[in-house]
Amino acid sequence: MAAPPPQDAGLVFSGVIRTPWTSRLMTPRMGRADGPVCRIEVYEPWREALSGVEKFERLEVLYWLHLSRRDLVRQSPANDGSTRGTFALRSPARPNPIGTTIATLAGVEGSTLLVRGMDCLDGTPLLDIKPDRTLFQPIAPPQPGDFETG
Repeated sequence: MAAPPPQDAGLVFSGVIRTPWTSRLMTPRMGRADGPVCRIEVYEPWREALSGVEKFERLEVLYWLHLSRRDLVRQSPANDGSTRGTFALRSPARPNPIGTTIATLAGVEGSTLLVRGMDCLDGTPLLDIKPDRTLFQPIAPPQPGDFETG
């Protein structure tokens, strides 16, 4: 089955992530809860969307890995000659380079979140922020699918 032609998904960047890393070779492969404090600067139209975020210890942060290659189907993460499929790796090189991490909230300064656990370059565009699903209890009433098993 052939892939459909590329098209704009209509994503809107809601902010920018500030980290100490300017080179992919210096960026940690995975964020650490005890890593440096990084800043998530939320753009003005989305500032009010931060209301209540301070109640959560951890946040799922989604971001656009804007400098990543998008054409690799197989990769050799260990550079040992063996390869794996891109979907079997957490490599930033992907067809749609969406990065995600669970960040620890260290503070809120107006429209800026202070977090630990990032693993992206300085200036990475922010896609979204959500409470960590393991800490979150839905506020809305239950739906039938909430109880499906098997």
